[in-house]
Amino acid sequence: MKLRKLKRIVQAQASSDGAGVRIQRLAGRDLNRAMDPFLMIDEIRSEDGADYIGGFPSHPHRGFETITYMKQGLMRHKDHMGNEGLLAAGDVQWMTAARGVIHSEMPEQSEGLLHGFQLWLNLPAAEKMLPAAYADYASEQLPVFELGDGSAIKVIAGTYSPVSGNQRSAGPEVNAKPVASPIPQGTTEALYWDLQLAPGAQWQAAIPAGHNLAVYVYEGGAVEVEGMALATRQLGLYGDGEGLQLHAGGQGLSALIVAGKPLKEPIAQHGPFVMNSTEEIEQAIADYQAGRLV
Repeated sequence: MKLRKLKRIVQAQASSDGAGVRIQRLAGRDLNRAMDPFLMIDEIRSEDGADYIGGFPSHPHRGFETITYMKQGLMRHKDHMGNEGLLAAGDVQWMTAARGVIHSEMPEQSEGLLHGFQLWLNLPAAEKMLPAAYADYASEQLPVFELGDGSAIKVIAGTYSPVSGNQRSAGPEVNAKPVASPIPQGTTEALYWDLQLAPGAQWQAAIPAGHNLAVYVYEGGAVEVEGMALATRQLGLYGDGEGLQLHAGGQGLSALIVAGKPLKEPIAQHGPFVMNSTEEIEQAIADYQAGRLV
C-alpha cells in the first residue's frame, strides 16, 4: 500500500460568524481546490459563553451540504421544513441544502465548554438544485472502533477498513471487519473520521486512491516519518496514494480525517451560497430576496 505524503500544512485562522461566534476557520478559494469536494472546516471551542451565546440566527444556504459534529455542549437546529433537533456530545447533523434551506443553529447553554465542528461538503452541479434534506444521528448510532491502549476511531461517514501493522494497537485490528457509518454516501463518497491516538501510537488506514485527503489536528500533534509535523489547529494536505499513516506525538493526537472524490467543477461562492457560476450566485441572491429560495 502506497502511503500518502504530507505535502502542505495550513494554520486555522481565528474568525467570527453568525452573531459574533468566535471560531477557527479553514476556507478560501485555494483550499476549495486542495480539499475538493470539501469547502470549509470550522471549529468552535470555548468555555466562555460570550464567545458563542449569539449563535447562528436564521440564515440561508444553497448548493452544498453542512455536517455539524458536536464534541461537547448543546446546539439546537431549526429550519424552514419544520425540522428541529438538539445536538449533544457525539451527535452529528447532516443537512443537504441543495436548492435551499433557511435555518438557525443556536447554543442551548450560556456557560461551560462548547466544542464542535462544521464542515461544508460541495454538491455536484447536477445535484445543487435538488430538494433539501436533513437528518440527525445520535452518538450511539455512529460506530467507534477501539484500537487499543486508549486509541479509537469514530466513523462519522464512509467505511473504515482496519489494516494490520499498527504499533500499540495491532491486536484488535488483526482480521477485523470494516466498520461502516449508517449515513448514506453521496456522489463525493466522503469519508469523515474522528481519530484519537494515545501518546506515541502509530496508525495506518486505507484511503481510496483518487480521493483528496486532509487531516485537521484539534488536540496534540502528529510526527511525520519524513520530519514534517502537524500541531494543534493545523490542517495537513496529503498527496496521492492508497493509505495514510499517522504517528502521535508525546501528548497524543486528536484529529478529524476527511477525504472525498473531487468534483473538479468550477466553484462560485458568495457567503452561504456555493454554485458553479456568477450567474447562479446572482440567481440565488435574487431568489432569497424574493422569498423563492425555499
